[in-house]
Amino acid sequence: MTNDQHASVRDTVRDHYAKISQPESGSCCAPGCCGAKPEASRELGYSEAELAALPEGSNLGLGCGNPQAIVALRPGDRVLDLGSGGGIDSFLAARSVGPSGHVIGVDMTSEMLKRARHAAARLGLDNVEFRLGEIEHLPVAEADIDVILSNCVINLSPDKAQVFRESFRVLKPGGRLAISDVVAIAPIPTALKEQAAALSGCVSGATEVETIEALLSDAGFTDIQVQVRPESREFIKDWFPGSGVEQCVASASITATKPSPTCRETGCCSS
Repeated sequence: MTNDQHASVRDTVRDHYAKISQPESGSCCAPGCCGAKPEASRELGYSEAELAALPEGSNLGLGCGNPQAIVALRPGDRVLDLGSGGGIDSFLAARSVGPSGHVIGVDMTSEMLKRARHAAARLGLDNVEFRLGEIEHLPVAEADIDVILSNCVINLSPDKAQVFRESFRVLKPGGRLAISDVVAIAPIPTALKEQAAALSGCVSGATEVETIEALLSDAGFTDIQVQVRPESREFIKDWFPGSGVEQCVASASITATKPSPTCRETGCCSS
């Protein structure tokens, strides 16, 4: 893709999520995984206790899984949420890391940030913040983060290799990546792939498992695992009814680690 094409993709996605952030406006949010259906969160793997703990308005039903179900957050962890949206995963992470930890949500849609910040203020949380930025160019310092979470966002990026390079940059050595995202399990029909709604609906940007593994490895990650969830077809089929999209994409749990330097690299080996 050219730079102009990258910009066009981001504009399409940004406009779509700006509308979703304001359901009271009456704008149409469907089709796609980002159809703003809060009740769908139970299908995505969130427990009743997790959903009950969320501030009103933060659960928009976006996503394709629960990234915190595949990583153990620890008290004191510094967590980064890529494409934080209304804040659902950021708020749940804030509970897990406690007052000694910190959570940063990054989103490129100012309307989503406004919604998430209002929800954080209502909760009185002081260990979570939301920053405006693109996941290809993170407003985060190098080696500052213990765990990166993301929920059905990286597929929307026109430059996934850059997303993974940036993720590697901001993670501390030993830091972990935990992603719920859609992957391509069969060729996506051209007619569906070219629809703007299919892009913002988490379909046309889906990448094959082998490509994701290669991109993560090229960025420097190790311990890479991509586990496809066949049961996700049950909710994916409702994204574009009648299109057969559930035969082309599926939700997957993606984990990886930024390796720690060896003792030889650090010069701490005993003689």
